[in-house]
Amino acid sequence: MFGYYFDLALRSLKRNRVLTALMVLAIGLGIGASMTMITVLHVMSGDPLPGRSGQLFYPHLDPRPLDNGEDKDAASRPDPSANLSWPDASALLHAHRAQREAAMAGGNLLVRPQRQDLRPFFQNGHYVSSDFFAMFGTPFRAGAGWSRDDDDQHARVVVLNGELARKLFGQASALGQTVRLGDNDFRVVGVLDDWHPLPLFYADATGHAFGKEDGFFLPLASAIELKFDSNGNMSCWGSSSDNRNSDQCTWLQYWAQLPDATQARAYRDFLADYWRQQQAHGRFPRPVDARLYGLMAWLDHMQLVPGDVRLQLWLALGFLGVCIVNIVGLLLAKFLRRSSEVSVRRALGARRRDIFLQFGMESAVIGLAGGALGLVLAQLGLYSVRQRPDDYAQLAQMDVPMLAGTFALAVLASVLAGLLPAWRACNVAPALQLKAA
Repeated sequence: MFGYYFDLALRSLKRNRVLTALMVLAIGLGIGASMTMITVLHVMSGDPLPGRSGQLFYPHLDPRPLDNGEDKDAASRPDPSANLSWPDASALLHAHRAQREAAMAGGNLLVRPQRQDLRPFFQNGHYVSSDFFAMFGTPFRAGAGWSRDDDDQHARVVVLNGELARKLFGQASALGQTVRLGDNDFRVVGVLDDWHPLPLFYADATGHAFGKEDGFFLPLASAIELKFDSNGNMSCWGSSSDNRNSDQCTWLQYWAQLPDATQARAYRDFLADYWRQQQAHGRFPRPVDARLYGLMAWLDHMQLVPGDVRLQLWLALGFLGVCIVNIVGLLLAKFLRRSSEVSVRRALGARRRDIFLQFGMESAVIGLAGGALGLVLAQLGLYSVRQRPDDYAQLAQMDVPMLAGTFALAVLASVLAGLLPAWRACNVAPALQLKAA
């Protein structure tokens, strides 16, 4: 039956090639623009750690004074109290109320290769505490992370990402090798398997959440001892001025792994108690408002997806809506011109449902053709996005779900556009049309 309707649809569309081309072009343009922006939003708002993100939480404390100039800070990022000070992060680490927890900060260090053919270069990385690797499930190609004892002893150890390890040591094993970062030597204890979650949820929100992967990871305590600079946001008040050891400077990110809702509630209560304890010591003057964000909720809270991307998506969907309205008009004119044909079929025993399915199939064929054109236009649109200087631009690649979604959206849009014309056509009175003929 559907093969018969498909054949009728092809015959009908071939009879008026210009009108068919206009409808395919309209749906293709609308689908191309929409899928370009849907794909960009999809890659920017995806789950960076599928299967593990439900257990990861970001604690939110606010030690700032009441008169900290919030309006000025709020202009620089969605939440000026997002980070922790080193004393607060250290206290949470030593309390150890979560299954795993880690403090971290981004950095950019000069790498001095031992190879004579490789010049020194700057590399992004992160200073982290030991639970970082187990908590985030980082895949190791060789070796492992360091221990809590290494944290306490400020050990000079480092974990390299796969790309940096290959750059420094080629095909040779990097384990046990020495890497010079800044003016200090670090021993390689592990090599990751090109780990690059997107977005870089663990990084400072003002950093490059969609930029290049971190090349190295070294102990946070060692970085503080060596006075390595961090490249994230740092907010200080009072008498402190860029003092990373001060309880009046927030600059660290903090994540905790909590396997179930019960432990999450207990950890939130612990944060509230910690807030009250600090108030007893003259800190945390604001009312107690300890929060605990899940990973995906935190990404949404920090507004990592730029507002202009969402705006462009709505504009593209609006353009698709205009295209659908135009196709409704074209299909309505096309179907009603075939009233005599419909009346003959109805007189020969065809039901309204048969006529409706026939025209619905014709709309679907238009959608498939428009989807093919829309796919080509979407690829061109994504190519243009990748030419932009934004951090997320290189992520604009269409995966299999988006590829299938292109055709699904095109067929859905065309079928919806054909509902009214098909309903009007199948409700034509056959007797009047046959009498006029």
